[in-house]
Amino acid sequence: MGNAEQLSTGQVIARSLVRNGVDTIFGIPGAHTYDLIDALHEYGDKIRFIVNRHEQGSGYMAYGYAKSTGRVGAFTCVPGPGVLNAGAALCTAYGANAPVLCLTGNIQSHNIGRGRGILHELPDQLAILRGLTKWSERINHPTEAPAVMGEAFKQLASGRPRPVAVETPWDVFGARALVNLDVPMDVAPPPEPDPDAIARAVALLQNAKNPMITVGSGAIAARAEVQQLALLLQAPVTAHRSGRGIVGEDSAYGFSCGAGYKPWLATDVLLGIGSRLELQYLRWIKIPAGVKVIRIDIDPTEMVRLKPDVGIVTDAKLGARALVDALSAVAAKRPSREQEFKAIKSQFRQEIQRVQPQMDFLNAIREVLPRDGFFVEEISQVGFTSRFGFPVYEPRTFVTGGYQDNVGFGFMSALGVKIANPDKPVVSVTGDGGFMFGVMELATAVKYDINLVTIVFNNSSYGNVLRDQRNVYKGREIGSSLTNPDFVKLAASFGATAYLAKTPAQLKTALEKGFAQTGPVLIEVPTAPGSETSPWPYLHPSM
Repeated sequence: MGNAEQLSTGQVIARSLVRNGVDTIFGIPGAHTYDLIDALHEYGDKIRFIVNRHEQGSGYMAYGYAKSTGRVGAFTCVPGPGVLNAGAALCTAYGANAPVLCLTGNIQSHNIGRGRGILHELPDQLAILRGLTKWSERINHPTEAPAVMGEAFKQLASGRPRPVAVETPWDVFGARALVNLDVPMDVAPPPEPDPDAIARAVALLQNAKNPMITVGSGAIAARAEVQQLALLLQAPVTAHRSGRGIVGEDSAYGFSCGAGYKPWLATDVLLGIGSRLELQYLRWIKIPAGVKVIRIDIDPTEMVRLKPDVGIVTDAKLGARALVDALSAVAAKRPSREQEFKAIKSQFRQEIQRVQPQMDFLNAIREVLPRDGFFVEEISQVGFTSRFGFPVYEPRTFVTGGYQDNVGFGFMSALGVKIANPDKPVVSVTGDGGFMFGVMELATAVKYDINLVTIVFNNSSYGNVLRDQRNVYKGREIGSSLTNPDFVKLAASFGATAYLAKTPAQLKTALEKGFAQTGPVLIEVPTAPGSETSPWPYLHPSM
Protein backbone atom coordinates (compact mmCIF):
# COMPACT_ATOMS: atom_id res chain seq x y z
CA MET A 1 0.00 0.00 0.00
CA GLY A 2 2.25 2.74 -1.34
CA ASN A 3 0.07 5.65 -0.20
CA ALA A 4 -1.17 4.09 3.02
CA GLU A 5 -0.95 5.98 6.32
CA GLN A 6 -1.63 5.13 9.93
CA LEU A 7 -4.66 7.26 10.72
CA SER A 8 -7.70 7.33 12.96
CA THR A 9 -11.19 7.34 11.51
CA GLY A 10 -11.60 10.92 12.72
CA GLN A 11 -8.45 11.95 10.85
CA VAL A 12 -9.66 10.27 7.66
CA ILE A 13 -12.95 12.15 7.90
CA ALA A 14 -11.18 15.46 8.48
CA ARG A 15 -8.83 14.83 5.54
CA SER A 16 -11.81 13.97 3.33
CA LEU A 17 -13.51 17.25 4.26
CA VAL A 18 -10.39 19.20 3.31
CA ARG A 19 -9.93 17.24 0.10
CA ASN A 20 -13.49 18.04 -0.95
CA GLY A 21 -13.32 21.76 -0.27
CA VAL A 22 -15.22 21.95 3.02
CA ASP A 23 -13.87 24.97 4.87
CA THR A 24 -16.47 25.32 7.64
CA ILE A 25 -18.22 22.83 9.88
CA PHE A 26 -20.92 23.60 12.45
CA GLY A 27 -21.55 21.57 15.56
CA ILE A 28 -21.49 20.88 19.29
CA PRO A 29 -18.78 18.60 20.73
CA GLY A 30 -19.90 15.60 22.74
CA ALA A 31 -18.37 12.47 24.24
CA HIS A 32 -19.36 10.25 21.30
CA THR A 33 -17.58 12.53 18.81
CA TYR A 34 -14.54 13.68 20.82
CA ASP A 35 -12.06 11.94 18.51
CA LEU A 36 -13.64 13.55 15.44
CA ILE A 37 -13.55 16.97 17.10
CA ASP A 38 -9.90 16.43 18.02
CA ALA A 39 -9.10 15.56 14.40
CA LEU A 40 -10.87 18.72 13.26
CA HIS A 41 -8.68 20.69 15.68
CA GLU A 42 -5.65 19.13 14.01
CA TYR A 43 -6.81 20.57 10.68
CA GLY A 44 -7.99 23.85 12.17
CA ASP A 45 -5.92 25.87 9.71
CA LYS A 46 -8.07 24.49 6.87
CA ILE A 47 -11.49 23.92 8.47
CA ARG A 48 -13.24 26.50 10.64
CA PHE A 49 -15.29 25.00 13.47
CA ILE A 50 -18.38 27.01 14.51
CA VAL A 51 -19.79 25.86 17.84
CA ASN A 52 -23.54 26.22 18.25
CA ARG A 53 -25.99 26.37 21.13
CA HIS A 54 -28.37 23.73 19.74
CA GLU A 55 -28.03 20.95 17.15
CA GLN A 56 -30.90 22.42 15.18
CA GLY A 57 -28.76 25.55 14.84
CA SER A 58 -25.86 23.42 13.58
CA GLY A 59 -28.02 21.78 10.94
CA TYR A 60 -29.69 24.98 9.80
CA MET A 61 -26.45 26.93 9.57
CA ALA A 62 -25.07 24.16 7.37
CA TYR A 63 -28.27 24.39 5.34
CA GLY A 64 -27.98 28.16 4.91
CA TYR A 65 -24.34 27.76 3.91
CA ALA A 66 -25.23 25.15 1.28
CA LYS A 67 -28.36 26.83 -0.02
CA SER A 68 -26.68 30.18 -0.61
CA THR A 69 -23.53 28.81 -2.27
CA GLY A 70 -24.31 25.45 -3.83
CA ARG A 71 -21.30 24.07 -1.93
CA VAL A 72 -21.45 21.39 0.75
CA GLY A 73 -22.66 22.61 4.13
CA ALA A 74 -21.32 20.33 6.87
CA PHE A 75 -22.28 19.84 10.50
CA THR A 76 -21.57 17.36 13.25
CA CYS A 77 -23.74 16.30 16.17
CA VAL A 78 -23.85 13.60 18.82
CA PRO A 79 -26.12 10.61 18.19
CA GLY A 80 -29.59 10.09 19.57
CA PRO A 81 -31.02 13.40 20.78
CA GLY A 82 -28.42 15.32 18.75
CA VAL A 83 -29.53 13.66 15.52
CA LEU A 84 -33.19 14.14 16.42
CA ASN A 85 -32.61 17.81 17.25
CA ALA A 86 -30.99 18.30 13.84
CA GLY A 87 -33.67 16.28 12.07
CA ALA A 88 -35.75 19.32 11.11
CA ALA A 89 -32.78 20.81 9.29
CA LEU A 90 -32.13 17.56 7.44
CA CYS A 91 -35.73 17.31 6.26
CA THR A 92 -35.57 20.95 5.15
CA ALA A 93 -32.37 20.25 3.20
CA TYR A 94 -34.03 17.21 1.64
CA GLY A 95 -37.12 19.13 0.60
CA ALA A 96 -35.18 22.15 -0.67
CA ASN A 97 -32.44 20.19 -2.49
CA ALA A 98 -29.43 21.35 -0.49
CA PRO A 99 -26.10 19.47 -0.31
CA VAL A 100 -25.79 19.13 3.47
CA LEU A 101 -23.44 16.62 5.13
CA CYS A 102 -24.29 15.34 8.61
CA LEU A 103 -21.45 13.68 10.54
CA THR A 104 -22.66 11.97 13.68
CA GLY A 105 -21.64 9.28 16.12
CA ASN A 106 -23.34 6.24 17.58
CA ILE A 107 -22.93 4.14 20.69
CA GLN A 108 -20.07 1.63 20.87
CA SER A 109 -20.10 -0.69 17.88
CA HIS A 110 -20.57 -3.90 19.90
CA ASN A 111 -23.68 -2.46 21.62
CA ILE A 112 -25.56 -1.19 18.53
CA GLY A 113 -29.00 -2.79 18.27
CA ARG A 114 -28.83 -4.54 21.67
CA GLY A 115 -31.10 -2.14 23.56
CA ARG A 116 -28.91 -1.98 26.64
CA GLY A 117 -29.69 1.66 27.42
CA ILE A 118 -26.33 3.10 26.44
CA LEU A 119 -26.01 6.91 26.49
CA HIS A 120 -27.86 8.42 23.46
CA GLU A 121 -28.88 5.01 22.12
CA LEU A 122 -31.63 4.77 19.53
CA PRO A 123 -33.17 1.48 18.35
CA ASP A 124 -32.01 2.08 14.76
CA GLN A 125 -30.42 5.48 14.20
CA LEU A 126 -29.18 4.63 10.70
CA ALA A 127 -32.74 3.87 9.61
CA ILE A 128 -33.84 7.27 10.93
CA LEU A 129 -31.06 9.00 9.00
CA ARG A 130 -31.90 7.11 5.84
CA GLY A 131 -35.45 8.39 6.13
CA LEU A 132 -34.23 11.99 6.23
CA THR A 133 -31.48 11.91 3.61
CA LYS A 134 -30.61 10.89 0.08
CA TRP A 135 -27.99 8.41 1.35
CA SER A 136 -26.62 7.42 4.75
CA GLU A 137 -23.99 4.90 5.83
CA ARG A 138 -21.98 3.76 8.83
CA ILE A 139 -18.18 3.58 9.12
CA ASN A 140 -17.47 0.33 10.95
CA HIS A 141 -13.66 0.46 10.84
CA PRO A 142 -10.98 3.01 9.89
CA THR A 143 -10.21 1.10 6.68
CA GLU A 144 -13.79 1.76 5.51
CA ALA A 145 -13.63 5.49 6.17
CA PRO A 146 -12.06 6.65 2.87
CA ALA A 147 -14.56 4.74 0.73
CA VAL A 148 -17.58 5.76 2.81
CA MET A 149 -16.58 9.42 2.81
CA GLY A 150 -15.79 9.22 -0.91
CA GLU A 151 -19.26 7.86 -1.60
CA ALA A 152 -20.81 10.56 0.60
CA PHE A 153 -19.23 13.29 -1.51
CA LYS A 154 -20.19 11.48 -4.73
CA GLN A 155 -23.80 11.47 -3.57
CA LEU A 156 -23.59 15.16 -2.68
CA ALA A 157 -22.19 16.04 -6.12
CA SER A 158 -24.30 13.83 -8.40
CA GLY A 159 -27.94 13.72 -9.40
CA ARG A 160 -30.41 15.71 -7.37
CA PRO A 161 -28.65 17.60 -4.54
CA ARG A 162 -29.87 16.41 -1.17
CA PRO A 163 -28.39 15.79 2.28
CA VAL A 164 -26.35 12.74 3.22
CA ALA A 165 -25.24 11.40 6.59
CA VAL A 166 -22.33 9.37 7.89
CA GLU A 167 -22.45 7.83 11.35
CA THR A 168 -19.46 6.36 13.20
CA PRO A 169 -19.62 4.37 16.45
CA TRP A 170 -18.08 5.97 19.52
CA ASP A 171 -15.17 3.52 19.64
CA VAL A 172 -14.42 3.72 15.90
CA PHE A 173 -13.77 7.47 15.65
CA GLY A 174 -10.48 7.08 17.55
CA ALA A 175 -9.52 3.65 16.22
CA ARG A 176 -6.41 3.66 14.03
CA ALA A 177 -5.38 1.53 11.08
CA LEU A 178 -3.27 1.59 7.95
CA VAL A 179 -5.57 3.26 5.41
CA ASN A 180 -5.29 4.34 1.81
CA LEU A 181 -6.90 7.73 1.17
CA ASP A 182 -6.65 7.41 -2.62
CA VAL A 183 -10.13 6.06 -3.31
CA PRO A 184 -11.87 6.74 -6.64
CA MET A 185 -14.05 9.82 -6.30
CA ASP A 186 -15.03 10.53 -9.90
CA VAL A 187 -18.64 11.65 -10.31
CA ALA A 188 -20.42 10.11 -13.28
CA PRO A 189 -21.51 12.68 -15.88
CA PRO A 190 -25.25 13.36 -16.21
CA PRO A 191 -27.11 11.59 -19.02
CA GLU A 192 -27.09 13.32 -22.39
CA PRO A 193 -30.42 14.77 -23.56
CA ASP A 194 -32.40 12.30 -25.67
CA PRO A 195 -32.43 13.74 -29.24
CA ASP A 196 -35.91 12.35 -29.91
CA ALA A 197 -37.28 13.98 -26.76
CA ILE A 198 -35.61 17.27 -27.69
CA ALA A 199 -37.18 17.09 -31.15
CA ARG A 200 -40.65 16.47 -29.68
CA ALA A 201 -40.20 19.33 -27.22
CA VAL A 202 -39.11 21.67 -30.01
CA ALA A 203 -42.19 20.73 -32.06
CA LEU A 204 -44.45 21.64 -29.15
CA LEU A 205 -42.62 24.89 -28.44
CA GLN A 206 -42.57 25.95 -32.09
CA ASN A 207 -46.36 25.78 -32.22
CA ALA A 208 -46.93 27.35 -28.82
CA LYS A 209 -48.68 30.69 -28.81
CA ASN A 210 -48.31 31.36 -25.08
CA PRO A 211 -45.48 29.25 -23.65
CA MET A 212 -44.35 29.59 -20.04
CA ILE A 213 -41.08 28.53 -18.42
CA THR A 214 -40.94 27.52 -14.78
CA VAL A 215 -37.61 27.07 -12.99
CA GLY A 216 -36.63 25.61 -9.65
CA SER A 217 -33.34 25.29 -7.83
CA GLY A 218 -32.29 22.61 -10.29
CA ALA A 219 -32.01 25.26 -13.01
CA ILE A 220 -29.58 27.62 -11.25
CA ALA A 221 -26.58 26.42 -13.28
CA ALA A 222 -28.62 26.88 -16.48
CA ARG A 223 -29.22 30.58 -15.95
CA ALA A 224 -27.80 31.73 -19.30
CA GLU A 225 -29.71 29.05 -21.22
CA VAL A 226 -33.00 29.86 -19.46
CA GLN A 227 -32.61 33.52 -20.36
CA GLN A 228 -31.95 32.56 -24.00
CA LEU A 229 -35.03 30.36 -24.05
CA ALA A 230 -37.14 33.18 -22.64
CA LEU A 231 -36.03 35.44 -25.49
CA LEU A 232 -36.41 32.79 -28.19
CA LEU A 233 -39.90 31.85 -27.02
CA GLN A 234 -40.92 35.29 -25.73
CA ALA A 235 -42.05 33.42 -22.64
CA PRO A 236 -42.47 34.55 -19.02
CA VAL A 237 -40.18 32.75 -16.55
CA THR A 238 -41.82 31.93 -13.25
CA ALA A 239 -40.39 30.55 -10.03
CA HIS A 240 -41.97 29.76 -6.70
CA ARG A 241 -39.10 29.74 -4.22
CA SER A 242 -35.57 28.58 -4.94
CA GLY A 243 -35.61 29.35 -8.65
CA ARG A 244 -36.19 33.03 -8.07
CA GLY A 245 -33.53 35.30 -9.55
CA ILE A 246 -32.48 32.90 -12.30
CA VAL A 247 -34.19 35.48 -14.46
CA GLY A 248 -34.18 38.68 -12.43
CA GLU A 249 -37.53 40.23 -11.69
CA ASP A 250 -36.21 43.56 -12.95
CA SER A 251 -36.18 41.90 -16.37
CA ALA A 252 -39.42 41.92 -18.35
CA TYR A 253 -39.31 38.11 -18.42
CA GLY A 254 -38.83 37.40 -14.70
CA PHE A 255 -42.15 36.79 -12.92
CA SER A 256 -42.80 36.14 -9.24
CA CYS A 257 -45.23 33.42 -8.22
CA GLY A 258 -47.93 36.05 -7.93
CA ALA A 259 -47.32 37.97 -11.13
CA GLY A 260 -47.13 34.75 -13.15
CA TYR A 261 -50.68 33.61 -12.39
CA LYS A 262 -52.41 35.73 -15.04
CA PRO A 263 -50.21 34.59 -17.96
CA TRP A 264 -50.49 31.01 -16.66
CA LEU A 265 -54.20 30.97 -17.36
CA ALA A 266 -53.51 31.45 -21.09
CA THR A 267 -50.50 29.09 -21.26
CA ASP A 268 -50.58 26.35 -23.90
CA VAL A 269 -47.10 24.83 -23.34
CA LEU A 270 -45.36 24.71 -19.95
CA LEU A 271 -41.61 24.10 -19.90
CA GLY A 272 -40.40 23.07 -16.44
CA ILE A 273 -36.66 23.09 -15.80
CA GLY A 274 -35.32 21.69 -12.53
CA SER A 275 -38.68 22.22 -10.86
CA ARG A 276 -41.32 20.02 -9.21
CA LEU A 277 -43.94 22.31 -10.82
CA GLU A 278 -45.37 22.81 -7.34
CA LEU A 279 -46.41 26.31 -8.33
CA GLN A 280 -48.76 25.25 -11.11
CA TYR A 281 -50.10 21.99 -9.74
CA LEU A 282 -50.22 22.52 -5.97
CA ARG A 283 -50.49 26.32 -5.61
CA TRP A 284 -52.25 27.70 -8.67
CA ILE A 285 -54.18 24.44 -9.20
CA LYS A 286 -56.31 25.81 -12.05
CA ILE A 287 -54.86 24.10 -15.13
CA PRO A 288 -55.48 25.63 -18.59
CA ALA A 289 -57.37 23.30 -20.89
CA GLY A 290 -55.12 21.39 -23.27
CA VAL A 291 -51.84 22.63 -21.83
CA LYS A 292 -48.82 20.53 -22.84
CA VAL A 293 -46.01 19.94 -20.37
CA ILE A 294 -42.30 19.54 -21.08
CA ARG A 295 -39.95 18.71 -18.20
CA ILE A 296 -36.17 18.78 -17.92
CA ASP A 297 -34.98 17.19 -14.68
CA ILE A 298 -32.00 15.18 -13.45
CA ASP A 299 -34.29 13.15 -11.18
CA PRO A 300 -36.07 10.48 -13.27
CA THR A 301 -38.68 9.92 -10.57
CA GLU A 302 -40.05 13.40 -11.31
CA MET A 303 -41.31 12.05 -14.63
CA VAL A 304 -43.43 9.57 -12.67
CA ARG A 305 -44.62 11.94 -9.96
CA LEU A 306 -46.04 14.36 -12.49
CA LYS A 307 -45.98 12.77 -15.94
CA PRO A 308 -45.20 15.26 -18.73
CA ASP A 309 -46.01 15.11 -22.43
CA VAL A 310 -42.25 15.19 -23.02
CA GLY A 311 -39.77 14.21 -20.32
CA ILE A 312 -36.05 14.87 -20.71
CA VAL A 313 -33.92 13.28 -17.98
CA THR A 314 -30.68 15.22 -17.94
CA ASP A 315 -28.82 18.04 -16.27
CA ALA A 316 -30.72 21.34 -16.56
CA LYS A 317 -27.88 23.10 -18.35
CA LEU A 318 -27.41 20.31 -20.89
CA GLY A 319 -31.13 20.01 -21.55
CA ALA A 320 -31.76 23.73 -21.82
CA ARG A 321 -28.72 24.16 -24.09
CA ALA A 322 -30.01 21.39 -26.38
CA LEU A 323 -33.36 23.19 -26.61
CA VAL A 324 -31.70 26.54 -27.31
CA ASP A 325 -29.59 25.08 -30.10
CA ALA A 326 -32.47 23.17 -31.69
CA LEU A 327 -34.90 26.09 -31.48
CA SER A 328 -32.36 28.58 -32.82
CA ALA A 329 -31.96 26.43 -35.92
CA VAL A 330 -35.63 26.15 -36.82
CA ALA A 331 -37.78 28.71 -35.00
CA ALA A 332 -38.86 31.96 -36.60
CA LYS A 333 -38.14 35.08 -34.59
CA ARG A 334 -41.11 35.98 -32.42
CA PRO A 335 -42.33 39.53 -31.89
CA SER A 336 -41.27 41.01 -28.56
CA ARG A 337 -43.72 40.72 -25.66
CA GLU A 338 -41.63 42.85 -23.31
CA GLN A 339 -44.13 45.68 -23.07
CA GLU A 340 -46.99 43.24 -22.50
CA PHE A 341 -45.05 41.50 -19.72
CA LYS A 342 -44.01 44.78 -18.11
CA ALA A 343 -47.64 45.92 -18.04
CA ILE A 344 -48.79 42.68 -16.39
CA LYS A 345 -46.09 42.96 -13.76
CA SER A 346 -46.71 46.65 -13.13
CA GLN A 347 -50.41 46.07 -12.63
CA PHE A 348 -49.70 43.22 -10.21
CA ARG A 349 -47.18 45.33 -8.34
CA GLN A 350 -49.75 48.07 -7.85
CA GLU A 351 -52.39 45.59 -6.71
CA ILE A 352 -50.27 43.98 -4.00
CA GLN A 353 -49.53 47.29 -2.32
CA ARG A 354 -52.81 46.67 -0.50
CA VAL A 355 -51.14 43.85 1.47
CA GLN A 356 -50.23 45.94 4.50
CA PRO A 357 -48.19 46.59 6.49
CA GLN A 358 -46.03 43.85 4.94
CA MET A 359 -45.49 45.48 1.55
CA ASP A 360 -44.37 48.83 2.94
CA PHE A 361 -41.76 47.11 5.08
CA LEU A 362 -40.62 44.86 2.22
CA ASN A 363 -40.30 47.88 -0.07
CA ALA A 364 -38.07 49.53 2.53
CA ILE A 365 -35.86 46.43 2.74
CA ARG A 366 -35.55 46.20 -1.04
CA GLU A 367 -34.47 49.85 -1.20
CA VAL A 368 -31.56 49.22 1.15
CA LEU A 369 -30.49 45.66 0.31
CA PRO A 370 -28.06 45.59 -2.64
CA ARG A 371 -28.98 43.69 -5.77
CA ASP A 372 -26.79 40.74 -4.77
CA GLY A 373 -27.59 40.86 -1.06
CA PHE A 374 -29.29 37.87 0.57
CA PHE A 375 -32.85 37.81 1.86
CA VAL A 376 -33.76 34.88 4.13
CA GLU A 377 -37.48 34.40 4.61
CA GLU A 378 -39.34 32.77 7.49
CA ILE A 379 -42.78 31.33 8.10
CA SER A 380 -44.37 34.66 9.00
CA GLN A 381 -46.72 37.20 7.50
CA VAL A 382 -43.85 39.21 6.01
CA GLY A 383 -42.10 36.02 4.91
CA PHE A 384 -45.18 34.73 3.07
CA THR A 385 -45.71 38.10 1.42
CA SER A 386 -42.08 38.24 0.31
CA ARG A 387 -42.63 35.26 -1.98
CA PHE A 388 -44.54 37.47 -4.37
CA GLY A 389 -43.86 40.95 -2.99
CA PHE A 390 -40.08 41.09 -2.64
CA PRO A 391 -38.34 41.38 -6.03
CA VAL A 392 -35.39 39.00 -6.48
CA TYR A 393 -32.66 39.78 -8.99
CA GLU A 394 -29.95 37.12 -8.58
CA PRO A 395 -30.11 33.33 -8.08
CA ARG A 396 -29.62 31.91 -4.57
CA THR A 397 -30.21 35.33 -2.94
CA PHE A 398 -33.76 34.42 -1.81
CA VAL A 399 -33.21 31.68 0.76
CA THR A 400 -36.26 29.63 1.59
CA GLY A 401 -37.12 26.51 3.56
CA GLY A 402 -38.81 24.83 0.60
CA TYR A 403 -42.00 22.87 0.94
CA GLN A 404 -41.34 21.95 4.58
CA ASP A 405 -42.32 25.51 5.52
CA ASN A 406 -41.13 24.85 9.05
CA VAL A 407 -41.37 27.66 11.56
CA GLY A 408 -38.01 28.70 12.99
CA PHE A 409 -35.62 27.80 10.18
CA GLY A 410 -34.94 31.37 9.06
CA PHE A 411 -32.71 33.06 11.64
CA MET A 412 -30.48 30.02 12.11
CA SER A 413 -30.17 29.43 8.36
CA ALA A 414 -29.38 33.11 7.81
CA LEU A 415 -26.37 32.86 10.11
CA GLY A 416 -25.03 30.11 7.85
CA VAL A 417 -25.73 32.27 4.80
CA LYS A 418 -23.71 35.14 6.27
CA ILE A 419 -20.82 32.88 7.29
CA ALA A 420 -20.68 31.55 3.73
CA ASN A 421 -20.97 35.04 2.22
CA PRO A 422 -19.11 37.36 4.61
CA ASP A 423 -18.77 40.18 2.07
CA LYS A 424 -22.46 40.30 1.13
CA PRO A 425 -25.25 41.92 3.17
CA VAL A 426 -27.67 39.35 4.58
CA VAL A 427 -31.06 40.13 6.10
CA SER A 428 -33.21 37.66 8.00
CA VAL A 429 -36.93 38.40 8.12
CA THR A 430 -38.74 36.52 10.86
CA GLY A 431 -41.79 36.61 13.04
CA ASP A 432 -41.62 36.62 16.81
CA GLY A 433 -42.72 32.99 16.96
CA GLY A 434 -40.12 31.74 14.50
CA PHE A 435 -37.29 33.79 15.95
CA MET A 436 -37.74 32.27 19.40
CA PHE A 437 -37.14 28.80 17.95
CA GLY A 438 -33.48 29.74 17.49
CA VAL A 439 -32.94 32.74 19.77
CA MET A 440 -30.08 30.95 21.56
CA GLU A 441 -27.98 31.28 18.39
CA LEU A 442 -27.70 35.01 19.08
CA ALA A 443 -24.86 33.86 21.34
CA THR A 444 -23.20 32.19 18.34
CA ALA A 445 -23.64 35.34 16.28
CA VAL A 446 -21.97 37.44 18.97
CA LYS A 447 -19.17 34.92 19.59
CA TYR A 448 -18.14 34.93 15.94
CA ASP A 449 -19.03 38.58 15.23
CA ILE A 450 -21.47 37.61 12.45
CA ASN A 451 -22.93 40.75 10.84
CA LEU A 452 -26.36 39.31 10.14
CA VAL A 453 -29.19 41.84 10.30
CA THR A 454 -32.32 40.19 11.68
CA ILE A 455 -35.73 41.87 11.55
CA VAL A 456 -38.20 40.47 14.08
CA PHE A 457 -41.77 41.38 13.20
CA ASN A 458 -43.47 41.14 16.57
CA ASN A 459 -47.22 40.66 16.40
CA SER A 460 -47.34 38.67 19.69
CA SER A 461 -48.92 35.71 17.94
CA TYR A 462 -48.64 32.88 15.51
CA GLY A 463 -50.24 35.10 12.91
CA ASN A 464 -51.63 32.50 10.53
CA VAL A 465 -53.14 30.47 13.35
CA LEU A 466 -54.70 33.57 14.87
CA ARG A 467 -56.24 34.61 11.54
CA ASP A 468 -57.68 31.17 10.88
CA GLN A 469 -59.12 30.87 14.36
CA ARG A 470 -60.79 34.25 14.00
CA ASN A 471 -62.05 33.75 10.45
CA VAL A 472 -62.68 30.02 10.16
CA TYR A 473 -63.32 28.95 13.74
CA LYS A 474 -65.50 31.91 14.76
CA GLY A 475 -62.99 33.50 17.07
CA ARG A 476 -62.27 30.45 19.19
CA GLU A 477 -58.67 31.41 19.90
CA ILE A 478 -56.41 28.89 21.57
CA GLY A 479 -52.62 28.66 21.51
CA SER A 480 -52.22 31.48 19.01
CA SER A 481 -51.25 34.40 21.26
CA LEU A 482 -47.68 34.72 22.53
CA THR A 483 -45.93 36.39 25.43
CA ASN A 484 -42.64 37.85 24.26
CA PRO A 485 -39.57 39.47 25.76
CA ASP A 486 -38.47 42.97 24.89
CA PHE A 487 -36.48 41.91 21.83
CA VAL A 488 -34.28 45.01 21.84
CA LYS A 489 -33.23 44.43 25.45
CA LEU A 490 -32.90 40.70 24.82
CA ALA A 491 -30.49 41.22 21.92
CA ALA A 492 -28.53 43.77 23.92
CA SER A 493 -28.19 41.28 26.78
CA PHE A 494 -26.40 38.93 24.37
CA GLY A 495 -24.10 41.73 23.29
CA ALA A 496 -25.76 42.38 19.94
CA THR A 497 -26.74 45.78 18.58
CA ALA A 498 -30.50 46.33 18.56
CA TYR A 499 -32.97 48.90 17.25
CA LEU A 500 -36.70 49.49 17.44
CA ALA A 501 -38.36 50.47 14.16
CA LYS A 502 -42.08 51.28 14.17
CA THR A 503 -42.35 52.58 10.60
CA PRO A 504 -40.89 51.63 7.19
CA ALA A 505 -38.79 54.80 7.25
CA GLN A 506 -37.34 53.88 10.64
CA LEU A 507 -36.69 50.35 9.38
CA LYS A 508 -34.81 51.71 6.38
CA THR A 509 -32.60 53.85 8.64
CA ALA A 510 -31.96 50.94 11.00
CA LEU A 511 -31.02 48.66 8.09
CA GLU A 512 -28.55 51.21 6.73
CA LYS A 513 -26.92 51.40 10.16
CA GLY A 514 -26.96 47.63 10.55
CA PHE A 515 -25.23 46.88 7.26
CA ALA A 516 -22.58 49.52 7.98
CA GLN A 517 -21.35 48.02 11.24
CA THR A 518 -19.82 44.79 12.49
CA GLY A 519 -21.42 42.09 14.58
CA PRO A 520 -25.05 40.93 14.73
CA VAL A 521 -27.90 43.42 14.57
CA LEU A 522 -31.51 42.88 15.60
CA ILE A 523 -34.33 45.21 14.58
CA GLU A 524 -37.70 44.79 16.28
CA VAL A 525 -40.76 45.92 14.33
CA PRO A 526 -43.89 45.83 16.49
CA THR A 527 -47.27 45.23 14.82
CA ALA A 528 -50.73 44.65 16.24
CA PRO A 529 -51.91 41.02 16.47
CA GLY A 530 -54.10 40.12 13.50
CA SER A 531 -53.52 43.46 11.76
CA GLU A 532 -51.80 42.09 8.66
CA THR A 533 -53.62 41.72 5.34
CA SER A 534 -53.76 38.06 4.36
CA PRO A 535 -51.19 37.20 1.66
CA TRP A 536 -52.90 33.94 0.77
CA PRO A 537 -55.08 35.18 -2.10
CA TYR A 538 -51.82 35.76 -4.01
CA LEU A 539 -50.20 32.49 -2.94
CA HIS A 540 -53.26 30.30 -3.63
CA PRO A 541 -55.24 32.39 -6.13
CA SER A 542 -57.49 29.51 -7.23
CA MET A 543 -58.73 28.71 -3.74
